[in-house]
Amino acid sequence: MLDYRNILRVASDPHKSMRTMELELRSSHHTIRKVLDAAQKAGISWPLSEDATNEMLMELLFPGEYQKTSLYVLPDYPYIHAELAKKGVNMTLLWEEYCAKCNTAGTVPYMYTQYCEKYRQWARMTKATMRIQHKPGDTMEVDWAGATLDIHNPVTGEVSKAYLFVAVLPCSCFT
Repeated sequence: MLDYRNILRVASDPHKSMRTMELELRSSHHTIRKVLDAAQKAGISWPLSEDATNEMLMELLFPGEYQKTSLYVLPDYPYIHAELAKKGVNMTLLWEEYCAKCNTAGTVPYMYTQYCEKYRQWARMTKATMRIQHKPGDTMEVDWAGATLDIHNPVTGEVSKAYLFVAVLPCSCFT
């Protein structure tokens, strides 16, 4: 298997010629050009996150070739990302749906931990998350925690609705 990480690392130096990269990587200029074109098309550039593996890069750069070599069925990451934005949807529900699709198709699904890990890696690689810069102690994030709660008065038996919210200091993650 090609070392995609190394190709992207070496190619990130603007002062290196194609011939220098060929010698350093011990690979042909056609192979290097193919990887760099696929990386540009996928929007992947150096530096990569530390947990980005060659298998992940092959999956992102050449999905057709990766599916030929993979035993397991790849989840539909853009679908997962879109569904997680909906209310009441979580990774467990999406994994169960993924397993049901695999079982009806007679293919092998990933187990839950690998399913979640591969989605997180995809999200990091495609930068499908939004990073917000915070000044310590400057802001506090507040959000409603789901639907309303029922509060029962033990004396009168009256039921009242209450909203529960969670506040987090983003820099310290103090809840």
